[in-house]
Amino acid sequence: MSDVVMVTGAAAGLGREMALHFLREGWRVALADLSVAAVQTTLNEAGEQARNGIALGLDIREEAGFSRALAQVTAHFGELHALVNNAALTLTTPIMDISVVEFDRVLTTNLRGTFLGCQTVGRYFAQRGYGRIVNLASLAGQNGGTASGAHYAASKGGILTLTKVFARALAKDGVTVNAIAPGPLDLPSVRAVVPEENMPALLAMIPVASLGSPGFVARTAALLASRQAEFVTGAAWDINGGIYMR
Repeated sequence: MSDVVMVTGAAAGLGREMALHFLREGWRVALADLSVAAVQTTLNEAGEQARNGIALGLDIREEAGFSRALAQVTAHFGELHALVNNAALTLTTPIMDISVVEFDRVLTTNLRGTFLGCQTVGRYFAQRGYGRIVNLASLAGQNGGTASGAHYAASKGGILTLTKVFARALAKDGVTVNAIAPGPLDLPSVRAVVPEENMPALLAMIPVASLGSPGFVARTAALLASRQAEFVTGAAWDINGGIYMR
C-alpha cells in the first residue's frame, strides 16, 4: 500500500499544487488547512484520486491541533509516513510599519507552526523508526527578503535553522528533515503582489529570467518525502532561478 503524507496549507497556492501532485503520484494524502470546506474543494479537484485523500481542519499554531490532525490521519489511514510543513502567513508590510501584534502573528504562524509540526509528528515518526519531514522555507529567509515583509523573512530564516536542529535530533530514529527554499514562483499569490506592469522588472532580477514552476517544487517535495531520500537530511534545496547562489 502507498505511503501517507500530510500537507499543511493545502487549500490554495503551493500547498494545493503539492497535495494534488502527491495524489496524482499515488500517495494517500491528508490535506490540512484552517478551512475544511476550502481544502475539501482542493481534494475534489483530484477526480478519481480523491478517494485516496482526506480533508482536515488544522490550525498549525496550536499544539493540540497537530495532535488532533495526527490522530485523524492515523484513524483514517492507519499510519503516516511524511509531513510537508507548508502553511504560512505571507505579509509584505514595510519593516518600519510592522506592529508588534503583526510581527507576533506571522512568527507564531510560520515559525511556531513549523516547530509544532516537526515536534509533534517527528515524535510519532521517531517512535515508529521512520519518517520524512519537508519544511517550506523561502529565498526570503536567505537573502533578507527583497519583496516580502521582514517578519516573513525572519520566520523563514528560522525555519531553515529548525530544519537543521530537528534533522540532527531525529536522524538516529530513521527520520529525515529537509527544507525547500523557493524563490518567486508562478502562483496567483505572487502575481497578486506584483502588478503586471512591474513583472518585467522582477524577471530582470532573476538570472534565468522567469518565475519558478510550482509543479517542480511539488515534485521536489515528493522526492524528499520518498523512501529513496534516506541519505539527505538537514539540507535546504534552493529553487530560485539563480537569485541566491552559495
